[in-house]
Amino acid sequence: MAALSDDWSTRHSVLANARRTAALINALSGTGDREPQPKPAAEAEAATVAVAVAVAVAEVLREYGESEPVELAPDDVVRMRVAALLLREVFAAEDVDAAAAALNRLLAEQTGPLRLTSHGGSAPWHPHLDSHDDAPWDEWFLTSSCLALTVLLWDHQRPPGGLCASLACRNVYITSGPGPARRYCSRRCATRERVAAHRRGQRATDTKSHSHSGSGSGSGNS
Repeated sequence: MAALSDDWSTRHSVLANARRTAALINALSGTGDREPQPKPAAEAEAATVAVAVAVAVAEVLREYGESEPVELAPDDVVRMRVAALLLREVFAAEDVDAAAAALNRLLAEQTGPLRLTSHGGSAPWHPHLDSHDDAPWDEWFLTSSCLALTVLLWDHQRPPGGLCASLACRNVYITSGPGPARRYCSRRCATRERVAAHRRGQRATDTKSHSHSGSGSGSGNS
């Protein structure tokens, strides 16, 4: 039982839950790698996008240890998207005070009292903020995310996450541990922005060089 408990605690740690929050927000927003940005579409195309988002969300849930069966109705996904928009406010906060204020609003308006559950003895005792063990997906997603993000902010005294600085991305990401604050969700985004900045600088240098060479090409007649 101890080994099972240790494995459960690792898979469902505060940091793992927070990372699951970020992955779900990205999947529900259409900004993650699992799902391309949704485009304006006819009703049939919109339905296809909704199915793809549901598949992406279920994939994230399984990746982070959710037990089968993972069954999401279309209405579940719609309500989870609303929760994702509320949670993005925490990631968009500019500093720890703003992040704490955003979390305090969510804790006051969207969560229930803290309770302990073992899911009928199938898991170690752990805290929940939803109303009961069979709460709807959106309620579970919002409340479990608030709990994880609150503990991260408490532990590190800094915003628990951020928005990727790449305008082509806008994924959310989790910050953890010491070190300089992150600006990008991944090395790929950081590299892409660095290359783009280098190319802009090179173009500016080339333009300036051409401008100087052209200014000295007069005939010199008085």
